[in-house]
Amino acid sequence: MNDKKTMNFNDLEQWLNERRVTEVECLVPDLTGVARGKILPRAKFTEDRGMRLPQAIVAMGVTGEFPESGPYYDVIDPTDKDMQLRPDPTTVRIVPWATDPTAQVIHDCFDHQGNLVPYAPRTVLRRVCDLFAAQGLQPIVAPELEFYLTARNTDPNTLLRAPVGRSGRSETSRQAYSIDAVNEFDPLFEEIYDFCDKMELNVDTLIHEVGAGQMEINFFHAEPLGLADEVFFFKRTVRESALRHDMYATFMAKPIAGEPGSAMHVHQSLLDVATGKNVFSNEDGTPSETFMHYIGGLQRYIPAAMVLVAPYVNSYRRLSRNSAAPINIEWGYDNRTVGIRSPISSPQARRVENRVIGADANPYVAMAMTLACGYLGIKNKIKPKPEMKGDAYLAPYSLPRSLGEALDWLRRESDLHEVLGKEFITVYSEIKELEFDEFMKVISPWEREHLLLHV
Repeated sequence: MNDKKTMNFNDLEQWLNERRVTEVECLVPDLTGVARGKILPRAKFTEDRGMRLPQAIVAMGVTGEFPESGPYYDVIDPTDKDMQLRPDPTTVRIVPWATDPTAQVIHDCFDHQGNLVPYAPRTVLRRVCDLFAAQGLQPIVAPELEFYLTARNTDPNTLLRAPVGRSGRSETSRQAYSIDAVNEFDPLFEEIYDFCDKMELNVDTLIHEVGAGQMEINFFHAEPLGLADEVFFFKRTVRESALRHDMYATFMAKPIAGEPGSAMHVHQSLLDVATGKNVFSNEDGTPSETFMHYIGGLQRYIPAAMVLVAPYVNSYRRLSRNSAAPINIEWGYDNRTVGIRSPISSPQARRVENRVIGADANPYVAMAMTLACGYLGIKNKIKPKPEMKGDAYLAPYSLPRSLGEALDWLRRESDLHEVLGKEFITVYSEIKELEFDEFMKVISPWEREHLLLHV
């Protein structure tokens, strides 16, 4: 069998045969990161090598709604035409929790002329990676993904709480890096690691984060598209495993008031394809101009791109001084108060960590966003601000404070439109505008408590 990275359709058939697969989950990640698609019998999958779905299926809001009119339909045909989905053989994984032998394969979206659908999340990330490839560069990334375990909660009006562990008690205090707190959920994490092993997901370290019931999983570094696929699979796996252990796993950016938010920190570096060397370091081991320009690009464009990695109203609850998340795009070495951190490392491992991305972000869009900002920094030779050597929380806010504000910033930044694609920006913006409008129809408990009898 070939290495999975080079698998073709013949290899895929052999892979399915070896595992006696009887069903195939044909998946496509939508803008939210939800797995859309169809479940096909093995014979039907082999016969068709793809499927069709309406164009808008990958471009709906988190509530499942679509815009009624507007620029959205300048990109997506209002007659609800189909797109063609083709499997990517390199993404095939077993579904470890299925009763019968079942495989899952991520598909790419094409129009009837054979072109990739420009607003599909995988297409957007491919587009950005291709820009680096044209410069002889290979981006390398490593995500760190935080999430909360909570007790089952079937009533949206009820506050979330930490689940009961092996001791029979729920966490009531913060247990950062506590081994015993992680061991409270040994059966769950043993199953998660087992499932990840069967799915060949390259997960590394598991730690207990600051919040009660908050965990973090780190991934080994690799190329962006494959790692975005792994994060997509991992989120699905963790949610499934949690349900099997009578609890929920949530990747909401700020699920519990008074607790820290959840992030997806993305470490990133660039390799010279010809030499394999890290272009963030000079031959003498000092930081290169490319490294500085990359940071400059992150500082220049992240504020305008925030809605891509803080995609919901809830996302902006995390980005505050009391939520252990950045409030600006200062940069510094080994400084966890900044939005852009460079960890202490050897010259060959020099990298940048983007700390503003929320755990609720679509992994494909998130990686496309941070790489696009860095690319523009290199292209335009943008110099960064001086290094922040103190507490960045003492510096002013420089990120949008709400979804509506973030949308306005993105719409005005034409450089990002060119790199990420105007069709994607249009569809994404229209969907987020729809979600924002839906949220504004909801009256919160805070408003009833403080405004009902006082104004």
